[in-house]
Amino acid sequence: MNASLAAAPLAEPLRSAANPARPLPTPGELRRELPLSPELVARIGAQRRAIHEILAGHDHRLLVVVGPCSIHDPEAALEYARRLAALAPRVEDRLLPVMRVYVEKPRTTVGWKGLAYDPDLDGSGDMARGLEVSRRLMREVAELGLPVATELLQPMLAPYLEDLLAWVAIGARTTESQLHRELASGLEAAVGFKNATGGDIGVALDAMRAAAHPHSHFGLDEEGRPAVRDTAGNPHTQLVLRGGHGEPNYQASHVQAARRALEDANLSPRLMVDCSHANALKDHRRQSEVLLDVLAQRLAGETALAGLMLESHLHEGKQALAPGRLRHGVSVTDACLGWETTEHLLLTAAERLR
Repeated sequence: MNASLAAAPLAEPLRSAANPARPLPTPGELRRELPLSPELVARIGAQRRAIHEILAGHDHRLLVVVGPCSIHDPEAALEYARRLAALAPRVEDRLLPVMRVYVEKPRTTVGWKGLAYDPDLDGSGDMARGLEVSRRLMREVAELGLPVATELLQPMLAPYLEDLLAWVAIGARTTESQLHRELASGLEAAVGFKNATGGDIGVALDAMRAAAHPHSHFGLDEEGRPAVRDTAGNPHTQLVLRGGHGEPNYQASHVQAARRALEDANLSPRLMVDCSHANALKDHRRQSEVLLDVLAQRLAGETALAGLMLESHLHEGKQALAPGRLRHGVSVTDACLGWETTEHLLLTAAERLR
C-alpha cells in the first residue's frame, strides 16, 4: 500500500450545516394528533372487506378507483370527495367507488413529489406539515363515507397513513421492488400491482406471489424506532393493467392473456384496468373509450375484470405548477377528466351493468 495513503487520516463524514436533518413526528404521534373514531375504524374495515369480496369474486360489483392524478389542493380534493360521496348511492348497486387520494408522485427525473413532500408547492419541503395535511385530508374523505386509495411510494410513509386506506397501488416503477412487496405483505388493505412500464405483467405476478407470503423486514415501529416488522402475507392483491411503452393492454386479447397467466400462476384471476397512462395513449380524454371497452367485455362475460381506474378532477386537463396562479380543481400532474364527464361515465357504467 502507498505509505502516504496508509498514513492519511480518514475523511470526515460529509455534513451540511446549511441543510441539517429536520425531525418529523413519529407515526404514533401523528396518529394520536389525528385519531380515528371507533365508528370510522369499523367503517374502513367494512370497506376493506367489501373490496376483498370483489377481488374474490363473491361481490360482482365493479371496483372503481377514481379521483385526481395527485392531490395538491386539499380544499379542491374535498369538494371532489363531496361530489363523489353524493353520487355513490346512485351507483353502489353495481359499482364500488373508491377515491384516489394520492399524496406522493413518482418522478422519472425531478419535479414536484406530492402533497406529503411539499404541501406549499414551493420547494420548501415541509414534510412535517405534508404528513399532517395528508392524514387530515384522508380522514375527512373517509368521514364522508368514501373508501380511500393511494399509491405508496416511500415505505417510511406507510405507517402514517395505512390505517385509513382501503385500497393501495404499487406503481409500475416500484412493483419490482422487494421493499414494496414486503410492505404490501403487511397491509390490511387490498393492493394492486401495476404491470411494468414496458408492459410486462410478469413482474406484477411475481409481486403478488411475494406479497402473499409472510416476511420479516426492516422497518419502523409506531414511535419511529428501527424495528423488525413481521408480516402475515396479503392474499388480497390484484394485477393492474396500465399499458406500456405507449401501447395499450386493456383489449379483450390482453385481458384473456392476463387471466390465463394469473391462473397458471395459481393467483386470483381478478384484475383491474387503469384507463389512463399508456392505455389512453397519454390522452386523458381517451379514458372514456377504455372504460366503455371494459364494460363491453364485462357484459360479454369476461369475469376477470373486477375493477378500473380513472384520473379525474373537478375540471378537465392539467396546468403548470405556478403557486399563486393556479386554477381551482385542475390537476398539476397528469391531465384528468372533468367532473361532469366522470359523473356521466359512472352513471353510464352502473346503468349498463344493470
